[in-house]
Amino acid sequence: MDLGLSLPQFGGAADDAASIGRFAADAEAAGAASLWVGDRLLAARRPTVGYGGADTIPVEFRRALDPFAVLAAAAVTTSRAELGSSVLVAPLYAPAVLARSLATLAALSSGRLVAGLGIGWSPEEYAAAGVGFDHRGARLDELLDTLDVLWSGTDRDVEGRFWTTPSSHVEAPSPRVPVYVSAFGGAALRRVGQRCDGWLPVARLTSPAVPAARKALEGLATMRARIDEAAVAAGRSPADVGTVLRVNLTADVGRDELAEAVGVLAEVHPRLFLDPMYRDASLDEQLATFTHVREALV
Repeated sequence: MDLGLSLPQFGGAADDAASIGRFAADAEAAGAASLWVGDRLLAARRPTVGYGGADTIPVEFRRALDPFAVLAAAAVTTSRAELGSSVLVAPLYAPAVLARSLATLAALSSGRLVAGLGIGWSPEEYAAAGVGFDHRGARLDELLDTLDVLWSGTDRDVEGRFWTTPSSHVEAPSPRVPVYVSAFGGAALRRVGQRCDGWLPVARLTSPAVPAARKALEGLATMRARIDEAAVAAGRSPADVGTVLRVNLTADVGRDELAEAVGVLAEVHPRLFLDPMYRDASLDEQLATFTHVREALV
């Protein structure tokens, strides 16, 4: 099992931004195999679309630190843990801008970066970034195509539907940064199977956590089967498409039941990470939750 942890980035954690580097180092010392960020540009006061199927946006998202800066802080204070995003709202960034940022993080971390991308859910974020909310999947595909061209060193202009990127010299990561994508249905799952290095699903644990974990695995199995089918149809081996599972937990989940539930999830998805921001307010509490779970399972 490779158990990771989210970096403090949202809500009250923003008050401790100067401690992110120390937190990352302490988490790595405590055995964190990976450290992760998310991406929130803003939290609309009157959202037209809520988070996770709700009508509202969690209060924690009212404060959000920049994911690239948070990963950079972790990169220079750690030496072993994988660093990843779950996920960057990719279409908010022009391909050349994203290519440079990811290549820089890969260099700072000596190749430990996993680029986790998604399309988001907030129309207000897209509006604030000056990007159309429609055709988000097509935007992501074009962005992936352009990253491939930029990082390959190919002398080629990319005249896309959404962006135009002239043939250029850009900072290219070596080794290549693996690209994982969040997906939950239809075309998005096929995209993962057809062209991505991996998949970034989510399991939400409420109390009692073990039944919640088992129910989550049922849904994940159905989605993973669709990814595998798409991979085979594209001439790929499903084994070449990795999975890293994000584990969100609510405030009512105790540490002992959390450890048991994570053990259930890890039997199927051994690469996973905890996001305790809804449960633990302080950085020390978040690290203590991770340490408790890891020690219970190792």
